[in-house]
Amino acid sequence: MDITAYLKRIQYNKKIEVTKKVLWELQKTHLLSVPFENLDIHNKQEIRLDLATIFDKIVLRKRGGFCYELNGLFCQLLKTIGFDAKMISGRVATPDGNYGAEYDHLAIVVRIEQLDYLVDVGFGHFSLAPLEIQVGVPIVDDLGMFQFDLYQKEYLRINSLEKEQLVAQYIFKLQARTLAEFEEMCWFHQKSEASHFTQKKVISILGPNGRITLNDNLLKITSGDRVEEIKFESEKFPTLLKTYFNITL
Repeated sequence: MDITAYLKRIQYNKKIEVTKKVLWELQKTHLLSVPFENLDIHNKQEIRLDLATIFDKIVLRKRGGFCYELNGLFCQLLKTIGFDAKMISGRVATPDGNYGAEYDHLAIVVRIEQLDYLVDVGFGHFSLAPLEIQVGVPIVDDLGMFQFDLYQKEYLRINSLEKEQLVAQYIFKLQARTLAEFEEMCWFHQKSEASHFTQKKVISILGPNGRITLNDNLLKITSGDRVEEIKFESEKFPTLLKTYFNITL
């Protein structure tokens, strides 16, 4: 992996070393530089779980991706730098109170200073910093509050804390996974009408003061407590994509 090119892509220009400070800064700069997006799915471009292909897309062509691409590539960067990082399988919470299938989501666990941290740059609106995995302890993050608990004794669960209520995000185990293990679910999310990724186009990126999200016919810009929503006709999507994300398909 060309670390120099990757770090340039995420605008990280500080010293690289295996420390918590560097891990925190790498996650933050990644989230501020690389969008979450599913545009290839709607343009009928197959997403293959091959690191060289993902590197070309995200680093060289300055695109974004969804969890398998973003976290898969970021995990490889961390490992190449020297972090004790592994990919894990997450099952995302569904509106009916259940959870998706195994390999529904790809996230990362990094072990540093004898502690495990959940690292995720591929879940859209989530935490800005790695989350220390300790059950029952509220975690204050710049983008919200989070807390781990146990689910059915065999899973860890990460929740957001909203008005003192736990809102499930996804469940996971600490078992290390390979990228190839996610191929079937990656294919499902590209092709199945049952996947929310096939329902509409979406691209979203975190900014210094908020978030910009663009879907089929709505542009949403948040800045602090201010939220602006702009509806548009579908033919304007390419122009808005270029204006706000500097991407031309």
